[in-house]
Order: sequence, then structure tokens, then C-alpha cells
Amino acid sequence: MQTLGDLVKKGTSGGLFCKMILDGKTFSYTFRESVKKVINNVVNECGSRESNTIFIPEKEVLSICSIIKKSREQDSVIIFDEPEARLHPAAVSDLLDIIMLLAENGMYLENQATQPEEAAEQISDNTPAGFVPVRSKSYSYRWEELQDYEALIKAFYAVDSTTQAGEELLGAEKLLSRDMRLQGGTDKPQILIYHTHSQEAFADSVPGDESTSIVGVGEHLASILRQRYGYNVMHFTESFDKESRDYAYGNSLPVIEKLLAEYPSIEVVIDLHRDAMPESRRLVMDLQGKPTAQIMFFNGLSRTAKGEIEYLENPYLDDNLAFSFQMQAACNEYYPGLARRIYLKAYRYNMHLCPKTLLIELGAQNNTVEEMKNACEPLAHVLSLVLNGEEPKR
Repeated sequence: MQTLGDLVKKGTSGGLFCKMILDGKTFSYTFRESVKKVINNVVNECGSRESNTIFIPEKEVLSICSIIKKSREQDSVIIFDEPEARLHPAAVSDLLDIIMLLAENGMYLENQATQPEEAAEQISDNTPAGFVPVRSKSYSYRWEELQDYEALIKAFYAVDSTTQAGEELLGAEKLLSRDMRLQGGTDKPQILIYHTHSQEAFADSVPGDESTSIVGVGEHLASILRQRYGYNVMHFTESFDKESRDYAYGNSLPVIEKLLAEYPSIEVVIDLHRDAMPESRRLVMDLQGKPTAQIMFFNGLSRTAKGEIEYLENPYLDDNLAFSFQMQAACNEYYPGLARRIYLKAYRYNMHLCPKTLLIELGAQNNTVEEMKNACEPLAHVLSLVLNGEEPKR
């Protein structure tokens, strides 16, 4: 941000002003769009204060933070003196995300306080107390602003050094246009959940107790999808990594192929994992007053940085990418802060078996079982929005 005018959207080159009322007293000043340091016509009736804090409404916090993030990430403008403040650029970005998340949660709580009857109506017998599926978006993407490939990558993706994407794969219009709605009925299995790495556990998992592992989290997600949203879900709990993780994808491939052949009604395949993080970093947020693990959608592109991997062909790559993109967009609009950026890597990860395939990294090894299960609630809601065709808006 180079000038104060950068924070103001006004179709004129005339004078601008800022005015605040603090405890009934006025503080105001004027400036022009090009001003960098000097402000004029200062009126200060406030005098000295015991505290230097003021209340800023949540919407204004979101607007200001969004402008700062765009200036830093897209325009390469340094907002803070980060070296002097000893803040790594990534830490500044994380700090802005936290501030925006707090503002969004504040808006949510304010909205719920003013609509108690409506909130009560949204809770069914099958929804744990404390979670309310969000009906309206926190914000909506302006897709015309993300037609540029580099802008889309910065907003949605983290690309591993082992691979490369490209405009032929990733374009907002292309990704949004794929229809992810389910076609079949609920009389036969519609969704398959399985775990390539079934031995993945969490900070408070009980050794030998499958219900406290990623398998238990998968069953919790399946239960919500069945009971709350009415889907016919198959949760397959066979282990492919008891002896070693190294061959888990190879071990699971023929088994999942056979399963899909036996149940051709399955339209959605979810391989549910948890990530691995440094112990100092925890993937957790506060969502509606509950500690909730963050999630990440993952895609294998079947290509290295040098080109396509011919022996790892994936005829459903475009569908895979569209599915994760639509899920990510809905997560960001309804539950900002829940989903990390989509991670793109070189190989295939058995995502070639079904067009609507998701590989989901839910939390990490240092999350608690409670945090993991709490994340299943918004994840199931977003999945229903996409599979029912409510999102993206067409």
C-alpha cells in the first residue's frame, strides 16, 4: 500500500476524509488520493485516553486485511517493516489470516445472536449441539478477477516442486463448469470412504483403538453424511499399510478397483488421510466455538516438472481437479479458514479410478481426535453443497 488513497474506493480525484466518533467526540482529517505521509485539517476533540484501543466492525477488518493481503501477495508491496519487526513474510500472512478468521467468527456470532429461532431450526436430532450448517456465505468470489492463471494459483494452490500445473489444466471457468452433482439414488452405495494409510493416528489416539485413528474419523464423517444429509455411504476399513506405508497405494489399487466394479453405483471416492506437520505447528481453528482441524484437498497431476508420467495415466484428471476446486471454493466462502490451499504433486495416488475422487488431508498428527471429528461437520456440509449442485452457483 503506497498511499492512503489505496484504502479508498472513490471515483474522483478530489479530497477524501476520515472521521471517527470516539465517546461522542470527533476525530477527523482530510487527505488526497496521492498522499503518503501528510494529512490536513485535523480535528481532535478526544484528548488523552486511558487506552489506545478502538472498536472496528468485523466487516471493516475483513476489508482492510483483504486489501493488505492482496497488496503483499499480488502486488509485492511491503505493508509492515517485516525485517525490523522480525516477522517472516509467511508469519505476516498467517497473522492476517488469523485476524480475518476472528472477524468472520465475530460476524457469525453476531448473526446467530440476532436470529436465534432460525439457528434453532437448523439443528436436527442428528447434528451435535454447537454446530450449525451455515446458510449464507461469508463472502463470494468475483471470478472475473481470477481469470488470470497466476492469480488463480496464488489464491487456491500450493504447487510442489516435483510437478508443474499450467493454464491447460487450471482455469476458473473450466473448473467451475464441471457438473459434480450425483446422478443416482440412495438405494445403492453412492459414496465410498477408505484410507490408504489407515494407521494414521493423532495426539490423543489410544493404541489399538481404531475409533481414535483416521478410520474412526472416517466413520464419523460417513455417519454425518448418512444421518444428516441422507447419502448412502460405504466406509471401507481394510488396512493397506500395517506392515509398511511404502507400498500402501500399490496394495490398495486392486482392492478399490474390485470394490468399484462390484458397486458401480458409487460416484464419489474419498481417500481420507491426516497430514504430518512440525510439532510446533498445529492445524486448528475455532469454528462456532469448537476447536476444529483444518483440511487440505490434494491432487496428483501424473506429471513431473519435466512433463507427463506416461505410465501413470489419469483419464479423470480434469474431473478430479474440478471437484477439489469446487470443494475448496465452497469451503472458503462458507467456512473461511477451514481449508488450506489445494496441494498439487507429481504422481497419481489412485485418483484415476473415479471422476469424483477426493484425497483429503484432515488435520495432522498433533491434532486431537475431537478436533478431527469437529472438522467432519463443515466438510460434510460443503460436500453436500457441491454434490447437490447448490455450489458453485450456475
